[in-house]
Amino acid sequence: MRELMVIDSLVSDEEALSWQERSLCAQTDPEAFFPEKGGSTREAKKVCIGCEVRSECLEYALANDERFGIWGGLSERERRKLKKRAV
Repeated sequence: MRELMVIDSLVSDEEALSWQERSLCAQTDPEAFFPEKGGSTREAKKVCIGCEVRSECLEYALANDERFGIWGGLSERERRKLKKRAV
């Protein structure tokens, strides 16, 4: 019984992250989404604008407190501001 719970948990995790397979960033240079401090985020955000899973990506970043990179079209600073407004 315990083994089934573990397998169900793994399947749920895989389903929850299936959006990543459809993301445009998965087909792009990952360095664009993790620029050096002070580097431009423009190219990554252009990719995000046309991505069909942008909202899932942003939800994931907010739920998992992602501190680096562009997620769902927002930088870490922009996500922090969004979280503050939601509180």
